[in-house]
Amino acid sequence: MTAPKTSARILIAEDEFAMRNVLSDLLISQGHRVILASNGEEALAKAASDKPDLILLDIMMPKLDGFSACARLRKTGTRTPILMLTARGQIGDRVSGLDAGADDYLAKPFSRAELLARVRALLRRSEVRDQTPDTLTLGETEIDFIQMKAKRGRRDLHLSPKEFAMLRMLAEAAGGVVTREEFLDAVWGYGSFPTTRTVDNHIAKLRSKIELDPAEPQFIKTVFGAGYQLVCES
Repeated sequence: MTAPKTSARILIAEDEFAMRNVLSDLLISQGHRVILASNGEEALAKAASDKPDLILLDIMMPKLDGFSACARLRKTGTRTPILMLTARGQIGDRVSGLDAGADDYLAKPFSRAELLARVRALLRRSEVRDQTPDTLTLGETEIDFIQMKAKRGRRDLHLSPKEFAMLRMLAEAAGGVVTREEFLDAVWGYGSFPTTRTVDNHIAKLRSKIELDPAEPQFIKTVFGAGYQLVCES
């Protein structure tokens, strides 16, 4: 496989020596620069000091598990894409990882080709994300993607991590349509168990929080037969 033209700084947080070396060698062979951590606390320190472009985060690590490390990273406002790697493949673990703020989830054992495909996809998505404003105004609602906070007027508005992620995807599309399948891949993870109806339910919840009249949405529009589109002031 041809190495990418540009390299990325990728932090690998994995406590198993053999797996850490395999991941490191694979990513280096693709032209990436690798930063290594063997536990959750070390991963947090290196994420802060080295500013990686992508984090591969194992769940079962000493000192601080991957769920907790991921949640702490998101609380600091980091937008770095996070791919969770784990031998635990239960649906509950996937949900926990994504709810903690992970961008994707890959259960071991996995193929090298699949891992590299997900790395490429997350890096591409990150490039688009970097061009997206840190804040979004929807009428009286102000969304801060860095702090993961939202307000409607003077009132704090509670949005779940998935709702923030869906709003960000809509903002990144810059008026374009985001399909239900794209939401599922990006917010719930590739090949995840939810159906497209799950997306519709989350959009309905978002509208109930943001729209003055959810039945006649002003900002989150349905594009019939395609998906959803964001119409905003900025």
